[in-house]
Amino acid sequence: MISMIIVISGPTAVGKTKLSVELAKIFNGEVINADSMQFYKNLNIGTAKVTEEEKNGIPHHLFDIKEVWEDFSIYDYQKIGREVIQELLKKGKTPIIVGGSALYIKSLLYDFKFKEEEKKDYSSLSNEEIIKKINEYGVSEIKDAKNRRRIERLLEKLENDTYRNTKDDKLIYEDVIFIGLTTDRDTLYDKINKRVDKMMEDGLIPEVEKVYKYKEAKSLQTGIGYKEVIKYLDNEITLDECVDLIKKNSRHYAKRQYTFLRHQLPVTWFNVNYDDFEKTILQVKEYILNFCKK
Repeated sequence: MISMIIVISGPTAVGKTKLSVELAKIFNGEVINADSMQFYKNLNIGTAKVTEEEKNGIPHHLFDIKEVWEDFSIYDYQKIGREVIQELLKKGKTPIIVGGSALYIKSLLYDFKFKEEEKKDYSSLSNEEIIKKINEYGVSEIKDAKNRRRIERLLEKLENDTYRNTKDDKLIYEDVIFIGLTTDRDTLYDKINKRVDKMMEDGLIPEVEKVYKYKEAKSLQTGIGYKEVIKYLDNEITLDECVDLIKKNSRHYAKRQYTFLRHQLPVTWFNVNYDDFEKTILQVKEYILNFCKK
């Protein structure tokens, strides 16, 4: 079999997990996580993390590798992710990278170099100017935005995580196949809303309560589903407002995922057949086989 890397991406709730497992069976593959929240232990319900049953015996990598209070930058992900890819390729396995965090995927597969972390001096900036810079990184909600130390630390973290692409979007691997799953907006939003309702039924609030003492951690301050429940536990919003906010933020995130993927990665899109997912699997399989013949 031709050595290749398969990437499966797309918005939340679209069916990436199921497709990845089925393709792993077909192409002798193992799954590598590319979801920025699924690296963390004990964050299962809110991240819709793959279960042992769903894995169906397929090895999965870079899940549950960090505690919720630990930082895990894109630089860290790039380093360990590339090591996993090399190990799999040496074993004759097909790395199947799965997730909706498109920037993580891009940092893993393209010739990116990262800036060395440095201590920043923001003394010349007002709080409003710092917040404006934070917003430019796509962070719209900032916990305790009046806390000068906190917003400085957040901006420093964001700036130190910033990458620069050194070779004009040059892939560092040959034969990378980018698969995107999609559906119409109404169907996607309905699936997102139902997924949130299911998360609440499955115990999202008790899950957050177990890690609540770490609520200042970046993972909980930025993760959709977690930051909203923390607001509820802090009595800032009602339970109904919490659920509605998770749904709204999830829908907005899905829209941003589409935008990034369509502009930054050479994705071939497949409309998901939810009535007969086997047809979607077959369609993607045929596309990959034809790609390998080229």
